[in-house]
Amino acid sequence: MNKTFDATSTNYINLYNQQFTVESMRKKLQIIHYPRLDTVMMIEDVIRSAKEYPTKAELLRHLPKKVMYQTFNLVLEYLQGSNKIIVTKDGRIVWVFADNEKLKRLLAESKKV
Repeated sequence: MNKTFDATSTNYINLYNQQFTVESMRKKLQIIHYPRLDTVMMIEDVIRSAKEYPTKAELLRHLPKKVMYQTFNLVLEYLQGSNKIIVTKDGRIVWVFADNEKLKRLLAESKKV
């Protein structure tokens, strides 16, 4: 059957899309405290210098200063959105940004093909 869209179905689609817009706006309005640059850099440094890939809880415990959990999550969302970290299926945080010293050393030692 070939079903065509009428005005009613288009309205439902618009309502559906507006619902997600309203929900995302509510989430943005609930942010109480945005992180300062030194907080973002502190979290980046701890992730980058970790010998093993930490979970969120392990990372939060190993920070040198206390950070509000909401702020901590916001920084992790930013780092993931800017492709500096990835979160594995088992919840481990991996630094993948190209300024990694190990990566630079491997690139320098590798043979070009």
